[in-house]
Amino acid sequence: MTITNTWAVVQMDAYPEYEGEPDVVFTVHWTLIATDGTYTGSTYGSVGITLSEGSTFTPYADLTLDQVLGWVWANGVDKAAQEANVAAQIENQINPTVVTPPLPW
Repeated sequence: MTITNTWAVVQMDAYPEYEGEPDVVFTVHWTLIATDGTYTGSTYGSVGITLSEGSTFTPYADLTLDQVLGWVWANGVDKAAQEANVAAQIENQINPTVVTPPLPW
């Protein structure tokens, strides 16, 4: 089974101004959607971004998805664990461990 994982950033919370810079991101809201073409698994989360004094600042308008996802994974979101989680969701749809049959009456 080949699973395609799609990570997305759905929202970023920012301070209007922080240490002289505008729109400084401090929280990223993300989703992960996985599919094998038939079944789908998903998860959502948010993570606080550690603001490091003296680090290189990227203006909000110049941020890229890859850069922000890098922040997500560097600040506590375990990429491999999340991808395993959605893969398990798909596996449980293919081979359910619990079923709810109709009542026999």
